[in-house]
Amino acid sequence: MVGYAPEQPIKFSHKLHVDGLGMDCRYCHTAAEKGRHAGIPSTDTCMNCHSVAATDRPEIQKLKQYFDTGEPIPWVRLHKTPDFVYFNHSVHLAAGFDCAQCHGDVAQMDVVQRVKPLSMGWCLECHRTPTEQIVFTKGQGGEKSAQLVRKHAGGQHCSACHR
Repeated sequence: MVGYAPEQPIKFSHKLHVDGLGMDCRYCHTAAEKGRHAGIPSTDTCMNCHSVAATDRPEIQKLKQYFDTGEPIPWVRLHKTPDFVYFNHSVHLAAGFDCAQCHGDVAQMDVVQRVKPLSMGWCLECHRTPTEQIVFTKGQGGEKSAQLVRKHAGGQHCSACHR
């Protein structure tokens, strides 16, 4: 549901980390470029900075407790597709999509929330919308010319997403 913003065990501001500090999504969500799931960062990732940065803040002290005990932070999942739906983050990133196209402008979110429905209809709308790309070709005399080509964004057969 669009607007869903569950309370999390640790208050985490994407706005501070992304917009304020300039961190890239993939620093924490390391699996996004390599696999199906973007992944939730481990406390080890957080402690790369927070072993020295802002250690006196209450939320960082909560983080350190999880780190010290070895327990994973019980984050409340925000985006979940049904088990029969196959979605691969790496394919979409390799095709040039930006995280914000599906997840919204998290760089401006103190509390992250769902901004797109991520429903079958929403995905198909994107997959059915042709994109325009400039393709460069060489003529017989070796001269380069640019041509605007319309391509479909993604697979539209059932097995592309349903497995």
